[in-house]
Amino acid sequence: MRTPPPLKALELASTVDLPDQRVAVVGDIHGDFRWLDIVARAVQTLAPDVTTMLQLGDWAMDPGTTDEALDGTGIERVYVTLGNHEPWGQITPLLNAHPGCAIRVSEITWILPRPARLTIGGRSVLSLGGAVSVDRAWRVEGVSWWPDEEITRDHVAAAIAGGPADLMLTHESPAGTPVRAVREILRTNPFGFPDDARADSATSRARVAKVWNIVFPELLVHGHMHAPGGGATDDGLRVASLGQDAQQGNLGFLDMRTLRIETPTLRQIREAAGR
Repeated sequence: MRTPPPLKALELASTVDLPDQRVAVVGDIHGDFRWLDIVARAVQTLAPDVTTMLQLGDWAMDPGTTDEALDGTGIERVYVTLGNHEPWGQITPLLNAHPGCAIRVSEITWILPRPARLTIGGRSVLSLGGAVSVDRAWRVEGVSWWPDEEITRDHVAAAIAGGPADLMLTHESPAGTPVRAVREILRTNPFGFPDDARADSATSRARVAKVWNIVFPELLVHGHMHAPGGGATDDGLRVASLGQDAQQGNLGFLDMRTLRIETPTLRQIREAAGR
């Protein structure tokens, strides 16, 4: 991961209450400026009423590049639910210095604390960032991987203490997911990740699931797995897994009234962006 310029707290918000009735939800970006530019311009064409983006981790965009990519596209604010592949060496000190606050780090980019509570379109929203890097064996601790990525027991307790929510935003998938594509990846381990990392990942998913089953949101949306799809549990909890940059299902439009997601195809995204 390229070392980004230093992050600075430009503004703090102890509460986030947005009137938006429709927002963009975006999966992993991995610092891909070109793809973010395509997504933002597609939003401008396909949903000109949308001005807020909810990004689900592995953002890894530096502030100046983010503002450049989104300039003139109609996106006025991005709220990031942090992932595992982030510059945690910079993010952790910011979060520790301003506990419980959303932190604006660019003209339009806000980093959400772990956990965070928001209100969007009158709906209660819980954000719980973090995940385990199953590829950490091929990364360097303190350079491209940090233990701070972990969802801790304290994060879980704080998320539960906030009470029910209509919508849950995570990077990590919950254990017991109804999304078939995610279950298949977990079953087959196609990239050959080591057993110890897979065990830690299972613990991480179990922590998300604990919050999920107690907070009981109508919809949980996550990234991380690079396995787009959706599903519902027997008791009606819906889960949407978003794809990564340049993958089908990376972008969706979420109606806050119905909590339903419309996902354009890659062809529609590229055509709408003029690419």
